[in-house]
Amino acid sequence: MTVDKALAFAQSHRSQWLDQLRELVRIPTVSTASEHAADMARGAKWIADHLGKLGFSTEIAPTSGHPVVLAEWVGAGKSAPTLLVYGHYDVQPPDPVEEWQSPPFEPTIRGENLFARGASDMKGQLVAHLSAVEAMQSAGPLPVNIRYLVEGEEEIGSPNMQSFIEGNRDRLRCDVVLNLDSMILRPDLPSIVYGLRGLAYFELRVYGPSHDLHSGQFGGAIHNPAQALCELLAGMHDNDGRVTLPGFYDKVRALEPEEREALAQLPTKDEEVQNLTGAPRMWGEKGYTLVERIGARPTLEVNGLLSGFTGEGSKTVLPSKAMAKISMRLVPDQTPEEVHAQLLEYLREMVPPTVRCEVSTLAGGSAAIVRRNTAEMRAAVRALTETFGRSPVFTREGGSVHVVSVMQALLGRESILMGFGLPDDNLHAPNEKLHLPNFYRGIECYIRFAYALVS
Repeated sequence: MTVDKALAFAQSHRSQWLDQLRELVRIPTVSTASEHAADMARGAKWIADHLGKLGFSTEIAPTSGHPVVLAEWVGAGKSAPTLLVYGHYDVQPPDPVEEWQSPPFEPTIRGENLFARGASDMKGQLVAHLSAVEAMQSAGPLPVNIRYLVEGEEEIGSPNMQSFIEGNRDRLRCDVVLNLDSMILRPDLPSIVYGLRGLAYFELRVYGPSHDLHSGQFGGAIHNPAQALCELLAGMHDNDGRVTLPGFYDKVRALEPEEREALAQLPTKDEEVQNLTGAPRMWGEKGYTLVERIGARPTLEVNGLLSGFTGEGSKTVLPSKAMAKISMRLVPDQTPEEVHAQLLEYLREMVPPTVRCEVSTLAGGSAAIVRRNTAEMRAAVRALTETFGRSPVFTREGGSVHVVSVMQALLGRESILMGFGLPDDNLHAPNEKLHLPNFYRGIECYIRFAYALVS
């Protein structure tokens, strides 16, 4: 059978594809840092060149930020389905670099894992699909038409993706969307993400005196902006872990009993997450399980704080300003615009007259829910079952992939989220890793998925 030939080719070319992955992760494609602009261009070119070698027509399309790689091969004909593959080539900053056991952009194998920034999120998933295409080509023509959309700004909230998709709808027409930016629950437990939370990200700045002051001379007479900021942040949750912004839960879609029952069957346990994170105890909204709090309930988190003197030693200063980065993970029916208004209302009520504040919006995107009973979902279930030897479970992911809701709205297509990262891959943290056995399983699964779409 053709699929068997492709699978055999995949198994015999693992070392070659691992070398290609090493090449790509060595390029420090950090989208948030301007000093890496040339590296971003190199990363886009690497992907476009690779797709060109596979026979795809390719383009590196500019945006007002980092470029998008577009590619297509439509040799399967009009009667075959068209698969749109989404991925991103940008990565998170490696900071704090001193906590890495090996250089973040020098891929290093320890045990069964490849350690490097971007190895799991998500260059490993992207190279796995490129490898699957090469394996299928070795066995004959591809069974489906394939288009690629690979962006360079996912890690900064995809600010140009909505306008780009709006302007390129015809070029992105498809029957099925495969989003590679996903994960499974365990190395031997395949899973499919059917729900993603949205994101609203803000920077809150609090100002007091016109300049830094001597804390001995003015302490007790001037409201310290750092203290005022902490008081505002502390008030954003109540004692039950609920967010206190006015109206925050008004449009939150309730979990149906059937869905709560299904989520309760997932193997994720409090003790497991506690060991993974190193936290003393779990915390969260009262009345909901760990799995529900992670994937199906909205949150508000402080992502960063900055004020005053933070260097070595002491400096008795009363700072003139303080700043916090705040993100909210949203669930279906919440919107970034509405929670922005709720944040502003909270601040109008709670900011004391002794300081003033400003809010900037940094990123935003809506949540997404994918149906679990479509033909393409059944193809994904079949591919995962044949690859892992067991049926996948369905789960909701706490993170955000803004492009999923954008494609749903603009292209009219839901996304199959199929990637092979793991919860302990240290995404966005030092010592990010990719579990290599799942890298190879991912290649095989992508092969089976393409053939399952036409059988």
